[in-house]
Formats: sequence, C-alpha cells, structure tokens
Amino acid sequence: MKYLSAILVLLTLIACKKEEDKTEKTKPAIVKKEVITKEFGFTLNDFKVVHDTIENGDTFGKLLGDEGYDAAQVHKVTEAIKDSFDLRNIRVGKPFTMLKQKHAPNKLQVFIYQPDNLSYYVVDLRDSIAKAYKTVKPVTIKRRVIAAEIEGSLAETLAEAGASPALAHELSEIYAWSIDFFKIQKGDKFAVAVNEKYIDGTEYAGIESIEASYFEYKGKKIYAFPFKQDENSKRSDYYDEEGKVLKSMFLKAPLKFSHITSRFSPRRFHPVQQQWKAHNGTDYAAPQGTPIMTTANGVVERTGYTSGNGNFVKVRHNGTYSTQYLHMSKIKVRQGQRVSQGDIIGLVGSTGLATGPHVCYRFWKNGVQVDALRQKLPSSEPMSAKHKPRFIAYMTPLKKELDSISNIKFKQ
Repeated sequence: MKYLSAILVLLTLIACKKEEDKTEKTKPAIVKKEVITKEFGFTLNDFKVVHDTIENGDTFGKLLGDEGYDAAQVHKVTEAIKDSFDLRNIRVGKPFTMLKQKHAPNKLQVFIYQPDNLSYYVVDLRDSIAKAYKTVKPVTIKRRVIAAEIEGSLAETLAEAGASPALAHELSEIYAWSIDFFKIQKGDKFAVAVNEKYIDGTEYAGIESIEASYFEYKGKKIYAFPFKQDENSKRSDYYDEEGKVLKSMFLKAPLKFSHITSRFSPRRFHPVQQQWKAHNGTDYAAPQGTPIMTTANGVVERTGYTSGNGNFVKVRHNGTYSTQYLHMSKIKVRQGQRVSQGDIIGLVGSTGLATGPHVCYRFWKNGVQVDALRQKLPSSEPMSAKHKPRFIAYMTPLKKELDSISNIKFKQ
C-alpha cells in the first residue's frame, strides 16, 4: 500500500509537469519593441550613426575623403552646397554626426555639423546632387524668480539655487558700479527675475534677459531695472527704484572676481623690501593671466616697465582723474590709445616687486594719489524727467514682486 501511494504521487507530479510545459509552449512570445530615436529630422534607427568631433587638420573635404570620396566627387559636393553652407566656418572642437547606410558598404548618406547648441547644418548626400540647409532648434523662454542668501560666493549661492553660473556674471555686470563683489559677505541677500532660454523646452541655452533684481549689500537694498529712455534703442541701462542710473563713471574694481590682499595705507610692511613704507594703491590677487579692465573711459597716458612696478599701464580719464595698473604679465594696449570702460588693457602677473600674481590699482585725483575705495565718484547721465512716469509704471509691479518673494523667502 505504501508503494502504491508513492507511485500515485509520482504519476501526479509527472502529469503536472507536462501540463506546465504545455502551458508554457502556448504562451505568446514577448517581442521587445525597438525604441525609435529621432534627431536632426531623421529617424536614427534607419542608419548606422557615427558621432565625432572636428579635430586639427579636419576639413569637410578630408572627412569625405576618409569616407571614400575622390577629389572630383568632393569638388562636386562642395560646389553644390557652397551657397547654403560656408565650409570655412567649420571649427575644431565642434561636434558632427554621420548617418551611413545601415548595412555594407555603409556609404555616407548624411553629414550633420553643429556650430552651437542652437543650430545645425545638414548635408544630404543621398541624391545625385548634394543639398545643404541650416536648421535652428526651437527655443522657449521660461521665467523664474530666484531669491537667496549669500553662502560663500555669489556663483556658489546661485548654483545652490539651481541657476546657471552665467547669472553670476550678469549680476556682476549690472552691479559693477555699485557693489564691490570682493566685499560681499555671508548673509547678504538678493533676488532676481530672469528669463532663461531652453532648447526644445528642456536643454538650458543661456540667459535671455534679466527683468529686475535687487542686492542687499551692507544693509541696503540696491534695486536694478533695465530701461530704455529711447524706446528704439537696442541697449538698456539699469536704474534703481527712484530712476537713478546705477552706472558710474568708474567701475568698483579692475577685475571681475578676485579678493583684496592689501589696501591703500600710509604705512605698510612691504613683503619684498622688508620695510615699512606707504602703499599708494589697492592690491587685488587673481590667477596669472586674469584680464585687467580699465575702470573708466580715457586715453592711455603711459605704458612701460620699472623694477618696482613691473609692466604697467596708466590711463588719464579727464582733467581730474587718472588710474594706474601694475605688475602685469602682459600689456594689451599702447600709449595714446583711447579705451572704454571695461576694455581689457592687460593681464594679471607678478612682474616687478611682487610676491605673487595680482594687480596693484592706483588712483589719482587732481594729481594726488588717493584711496580708490573711499572716493565718492560721479555717476553717468541721469534719467530724463519726461521718461520718469513710464519708468515708474514699468518698475512698480516688478519691485512689488521682488519684495513679495523676499518677504516669503526671508520672513521679514
């Protein structure tokens, strides 16, 4: 009886296994669906796709030659597309894509060159006569308001807020005349309404414009609103909430970002000469080769070299003011040259009596060297009274928005 029971169990298991095998065989096979990839107006699945980058020595003709085109064929193609695509504009480091036949002999069908992230050129080689065209990707503008408290540098704070590093550059340009970014401190606050560009709605493509901003610096809010006094003008100036122009005759510093290592002083211990003497300038430390800007419009009065100053440039701005820039690694202007505020006049170095790369910035008023950081300097042309009502109407809702966001963010 025991053996009979065992046999029955075994037969039952065999029957179940056969039923499972039968069921498995009747299940429909799972076919993985190919993911369709489209880019540059082509279905990439239909081609063998090669992505590469233009290298030194690469030309369009050479790339075609590498794909089996002889000199006559290359000439025929370049003649056919020369009015649509200037091949001389192909640059080293830019990406290109080749779409080839999917199967042997993998003949080149389409060549795509991307000069920037906003556009691309297509050279279609599939017909007997090649054709080329340029496509600009669709760009959308997204607006957002960022409010933050300084933690570290402005760039670091913006990065924490998910903003592009380019925004730090834009804000430093706007406030170049009113804020010394070498002196911003933890706890300073700012808010900015910015319009940003996105390719196809997702890929960040830079800043379109800044609508409004404020920076709380040394306990005071400095607002900035772009406004054109002449509505037909291509350029906006920035004004505060009272319509006072932010732009001053002088920039706050000759470098965009750096830090002060030594201030104007009647008595400072010279690190090279090892003695106490006057320091008639402000030292800004920065990496070797950092661009040095002239802080105001003027004429280059003198360039040269001395054992103490190293390579230097002196600029006369008017009958009252002159500035000088010392220890350059390279001078980029010549004597007698007219320069505009913000022009690059040299590069940071450590020539002359210097322990490291920096620029010593010297400032003259009525022929006397003075502390540039303590001067109350003249502003640019003020807003005309006739434009004030239009400015106030434009500025008021933007200021209200910034203040509202700030009150929520900082719980003031």
